Amino acid sequence: MTHSTVGRSCVLVIASITLAMAFVGRVVAQDQQASASGDRTTMLSEARLLINQGRPRAAIEKLKPLDEPGRTDVAHLLGVAYYHADDHLRAIEQLAQVVGKLPEGSLEQREAVQVLGLANFVVGRFAEAVPLLEATRVWAAGNAELGYVLGQAYVQTQQPDRARHVFAATFGVAPDSPAAHLVAAQMMIRLEFEAAAETELKRAIEKDPKLPQAHALLGQLAIFRGRLDEGIALTEREIALNPANAMAFSQLGDALVRQGKWDESIAALQKSIWLNPFYSAPYIVLGKAYMKKGQPATAEGMLTRAIQYDPNNRSAHYLLGQLFQQMGRLEDAKREFAIAERLQGQAGR
Repeated sequence: MTHSTVGRSCVLVIASITLAMAFVGRVVAQDQQASASGDRTTMLSEARLLINQGRPRAAIEKLKPLDEPGRTDVAHLLGVAYYHADDHLRAIEQLAQVVGKLPEGSLEQREAVQVLGLANFVVGRFAEAVPLLEATRVWAAGNAELGYVLGQAYVQTQQPDRARHVFAATFGVAPDSPAAHLVAAQMMIRLEFEAAAETELKRAIEKDPKLPQAHALLGQLAIFRGRLDEGIALTEREIALNPANAMAFSQLGDALVRQGKWDESIAALQKSIWLNPFYSAPYIVLGKAYMKKGQPATAEGMLTRAIQYDPNNRSAHYLLGQLFQQMGRLEDAKREFAIAERLQGQAGR
């Protein structure tokens, strides 16, 4: 997974959330003293208010004329503003030079450490982010979003045990429990650390062979790697443990389609839809299966239903375009291919 994707997937609104209200009170106090302290204090107060109001670029313009060597208060506030303006490298540059100079344990230092850790995370400097996020965790232990980010940083730096402990705390489970291994594995799969996820899932199953979802995720990994027989067996084991798992039936149907077992796949996918008729994936795979079986009208119905539930699903539009092309409905095919191309372009931004 790319650094930019990791940054987008992260709930980064936690930057300064815990501290914002404290700083609002401080700004009010500063405003009351502004006439006595001069223009600099007034401008710092106004810049802080602009940041709190979601106008970081205006804050930057107000702070730039004040930025002089040795002005830790200005550099600190500039770093926070640059972070909120999505200029993370400049945020790092500003904050790294002052974070050790701010009063120990002060609100300013806490904010600088937190934002510097998040900025490093966003640009992919995970090793640098970890100690800063851990330092923030000391006084923000209950912040779930912080745990989510720190756990990801541990995954990215290939520290699976630490990642599991952080995710366990975030999700409220014991760190060495089967559930903790399962949660860690799910997060690792999202971050495309499949080998680490597989290890966690196997440990989860060793501790609890009947743990829901563990076999399904192992099956998902096996199918992704082309080990279809293994993936099918694991998914069927999940279904035996939880016969109401619509996602497992959808996964099973997908694997069977890849093996060319059209009738078996249709049976599994139909069960998935019966359990959850609002999930688009089984309709798309059913569309593929019915196309292969030479039943274009049924395939069209399935793909159309998929688009009804998920209008921005590129695969559904593209497959429907292929189907229309096979049916000689060239204008309809052209329309669907155009939609698929547009969605592909949007996904790449």
